[in-house]
Amino acid sequence: MELHALPPRIGQVRRIVSAQLRHWRLDPLVDRAALGVTELLTNVHRHAGPDKHCTVEIELLLDRLTVSVRDHDPRLPVVRDAESYATCGRGLALVAAISECWGVRPWGENSGKVVWFALSAPRPDPAEPADAALYGGTTPGPLAAAVLDGALPGLAAGPSAPARSAFVG
Repeated sequence: MELHALPPRIGQVRRIVSAQLRHWRLDPLVDRAALGVTELLTNVHRHAGPDKHCTVEIELLLDRLTVSVRDHDPRLPVVRDAESYATCGRGLALVAAISECWGVRPWGENSGKVVWFALSAPRPDPAEPADAALYGGTTPGPLAAAVLDGALPGLAAGPSAPARSAFVG
């Protein structure tokens, strides 16, 4: 999905990411992934100008969950040391603290960037029921495109995502 990083949309994307991770049976990662994607989208809202348009992608490969946010601002973010009384300036430091690793890379020809973080994912439990979403299996995810179109106006829902990768945002 693609979105404009405005406060109401950030909350919606956080809920969608959380639902997708629960669908993948990755409940232990929900809080950290939701916090990390919120921080990255807030950075787009606060710093990417003037276009707040971005794409969020979550991908599960083997034992690693990667969450990335792509925007159209070519300026690369910088981790700052925030003063103890400051009300902002801790987002990337927080992402670094909750993730196994994170980074940023340019996207396109001076047309944007991708900021990402990765979390270690637990191995699938072989005792899971046969109807459970399996790593590498293909499922439509917890929210069908029609549901997203009706429930989240302003968000563009694409085709059903494979169980190991989903676009949100």
